[in-house]
Amino acid sequence: MPLKGNYNPDNYRLYFADTCLLIGSLEEEVQQDLRNNENMNTYKCALYENIVGDMLVKAGYDLYFYKDDSKKQEMDFFVRDTNSLIPVEVKANDNATASLNNLIDNDKYKDIKYGIKLCNKNIGFNGKFYTFPYFLTFLLKRYLKEKR
Repeated sequence: MPLKGNYNPDNYRLYFADTCLLIGSLEEEVQQDLRNNENMNTYKCALYENIVGDMLVKAGYDLYFYKDDSKKQEMDFFVRDTNSLIPVEVKANDNATASLNNLIDNDKYKDIKYGIKLCNKNIGFNGKFYTFPYFLTFLLKRYLKEKR
């Protein structure tokens, strides 16, 4: 921490402020797949991550992500509360969250006390991270503020 003081401007991701523009920038065959609800697993990750990124920006967050030098550990987004750096992982499916678990468990990252997983599941907490359905991303800032 702080996030803004530790980001690398040469290592970034681009997100569309309008996910329809993202879809419109894809090949015509991909757009047709999405209209026909085909091959969704191929595109789901990028689409969901873009949608969540857009909601985080609209909630007032700057977007930060992390990828270690070995490229084995990656985190989609980071937010903060007053006491903690909070990794936020977006999952298109209910896959394992190895990077999220590693960041929380690693003594190297003392500022990380818990994480957030956004996916197609109900609200929950497993002792390490909170799980929220995607559509509640817009309430994340409010939740973290009231959690104190």
